[in-house]
Amino acid sequence: MEQTPADNEIEEEHLLNFVVNSLGDELPIDLAENVKVTSEELYEVLAGASAGGTSINHVCETTDDSPHANTVRGHLTDQFDLDTVEAVGNTLLQRDVLETLPDRPVEVVADLHLDPYYGDEDETESLYFSQAKRGTTTFHTYATLYARVRNKRYTLAVRQLEAGETTSDALEEFLTLLDGLDLRVKAVYLDRGFYNSSCLELLQARNYAYVMPIVKWGERIQDELSKGWSRVIEHGLAGRVRFPVFIDCVYQQGRYDEHGVARHGYAVDAPFIETPRDARIHYSKRFGIEASYRLAKQSLALTSSRDAGLRLLLFIVSLLLQNVWRYLHWMYVAAPRRGGRRLWPWSFREFCEMVVRAAWTALGVRRAVPANQPLDGRFFR
Repeated sequence: MEQTPADNEIEEEHLLNFVVNSLGDELPIDLAENVKVTSEELYEVLAGASAGGTSINHVCETTDDSPHANTVRGHLTDQFDLDTVEAVGNTLLQRDVLETLPDRPVEVVADLHLDPYYGDEDETESLYFSQAKRGTTTFHTYATLYARVRNKRYTLAVRQLEAGETTSDALEEFLTLLDGLDLRVKAVYLDRGFYNSSCLELLQARNYAYVMPIVKWGERIQDELSKGWSRVIEHGLAGRVRFPVFIDCVYQQGRYDEHGVARHGYAVDAPFIETPRDARIHYSKRFGIEASYRLAKQSLALTSSRDAGLRLLLFIVSLLLQNVWRYLHWMYVAAPRRGGRRLWPWSFREFCEMVVRAAWTALGVRRAVPANQPLDGRFFR
C-alpha cells in the first residue's frame, strides 16, 4: 500500500535541537559571564559524542567550532556531581515519555547493570563490589527501571549503587517512584540481582505483583531444581519471608548444544500466572531489556574519567536518546490509522547517525587536513 505523504518533516537539525533542549531544560548549566562557551555548544558536543558512540575528545578534535575537550569535560564535571545527576536524571528520562504510556496497567522491569572496572580501587569513586564477573569483583553498577509498552521499553529511572548499598535500597526508591506516578503497574519483573529477603519483603509490603528468577542458595532448593517435573513449591529466605516458587521444566533439544531437561525456578506472586509455564513465558518478556543495553552501547560516549557524576551523566544520555527515538517515532513519525499506527522504518542507528551529522554541522566538522606538497591529478576528476 502506498504511504500517505506527511504534512511535515523532522530534519536532522530538529533532532539535535530536541535532544539539546531536553538536556538544557532539566540540566541547566550555570556559566560565568566571561565564559565564551555556551551551554548549547556543550550539549551539542555531548549529544554528538553519545550518538556517535565516541569520546568528547574525538568530537572536539574533528570539529572547528567546538570548544576544547578539556573545557567541555571541565564544565560538565564541575556542574554535575553524582548527587545532582541522580536528583534530576529520572525527571530527564521521564520527560515526554509518560504521555505515551497507555491508560491501562503496564509491566515494569527492574534490572541491574554491572560495568566491570579493572583499575585501582583507590583511584576512583562510587564503585560497587559483587561476585566475580568478567575477571573482576569491582563494578560501576546501575539499577534501571523500565516500562514495557507495545513491545517497546522506556527508561523511567536510573540509580547508581555504591559500596555499602544493596539492591533493596534501589528497589525501595523505584517502588516509591512508581507510587508517585500516575501509572498502574500490572507486574514487576526483576533481575536475579534483586533476589534476596529484603527485596521480597518490600514487594510483598507494597503489594506489587512480581516475577523473578531464584538463585540456588541452599541444599533444599538445589535438590528441588535437580529432579522432578514442573510444579509449584513453597520456599523461604533467611527465615523472614516465604513465597511460591514455580519450577518449570523444558527439554533443551540441543539448544546451546545441551540436551536433557532444564529446570528454572521463579519466585512468583502474580494473579495472572497460574502455571510454571506461565511464569517462564511472562518472564521471557523481560529479556528485551538486553536489547536496550545493546542499543545503549551504541549511544554511550566513551570516557576514561573516574568522575562518577560524569560517567552517570553519559549513561543517562545514552538511555535518553533511546527514549527520544521511541517517543518521536511513535508520536510524530508513525502514521495514525484504524487498527493501530503504521510505523515508518526508522532504526535507532539511523536516528543516531542523523543526530551525529547535525552535531557535526553545528560544530563545523573538519572537512580538510593540511598537505605538505601540491596535489597531483589523482586528487581531481
